Amino acid sequence: MDKQLIEKAASYLKGKFDRTPEVGLILGSGLGVLADEIENPVKVPYNEIPEFPVSTVEGHAGQLVFGTLQGVTVMAMQGRFHYYEGYAMQKVTFPVRVMKALGVEKLVVTNAAGGVNTSFETGDLMLISDHINFMSANPLIGPNDSELGFRFPDMSEAYCKNLRQQARKVAEGLNLKVQEGVYLAMSGPTYETPAEIRMARTLGADAVGMSTVPEVIVARHAGMKVLGISCITNMAAGILDQPLNHEEVIETTERVKVNFLSLVKGIISEMKSVK
Repeated sequence: MDKQLIEKAASYLKGKFDRTPEVGLILGSGLGVLADEIENPVKVPYNEIPEFPVSTVEGHAGQLVFGTLQGVTVMAMQGRFHYYEGYAMQKVTFPVRVMKALGVEKLVVTNAAGGVNTSFETGDLMLISDHINFMSANPLIGPNDSELGFRFPDMSEAYCKNLRQQARKVAEGLNLKVQEGVYLAMSGPTYETPAEIRMARTLGADAVGMSTVPEVIVARHAGMKVLGISCITNMAAGILDQPLNHEEVIETTERVKVNFLSLVKGIISEMKSVK
């Protein structure tokens, strides 16, 4: 990744918002409603930011939102980019590089996911404990810039244990049931086959989706602490006798948005205390 391109985008955004964001948020399909909670928002459409790609998927507003959430200075991606949209992995993860250049040290990544664990229910929120990369690509392939991160980053704790522990405490205080499990990422855009879901379950996956893993890899490469949250918007192929569609994803995120908002806002308010 060309550092000059990162600095170009970061410099443009500094001209729009002069405070240093402490926490970055990546909001998945149907979950962009969280950005509407940000106080004194400064909104910057992706198509105005140098070198930024543009969202093409329903449920993704396509803008950065800067401001304050629960007393914390944040920047939120209201909509993300996907490998299946035809972007190179380095482009999919470009916003994470820009977040780091702007000063973000903690990243909350959210997604809409299919439930693989048969004990899960539609509408459950799952803290991601680990992931499996089945996307057949990695955003770090190619020359490494040591100023951006190590050539071989450690992924043994891709999702910060302390942030997960804090998230569980917040959920308990809100009387919210949260699951915890492994997220398996495939490239999409096709939904998985029943056979692929059986394989995912055998490998230890609890949820499956088409995003998140590239962003987390780059965040860890950059030395950021990561918390991942999946909204189980549907049960994966073969579990229920019904076809899968994106409309169901959007409908479920709409139904659980109150719990999602309460959980993430509670987590953000406690983040400063997590080392």
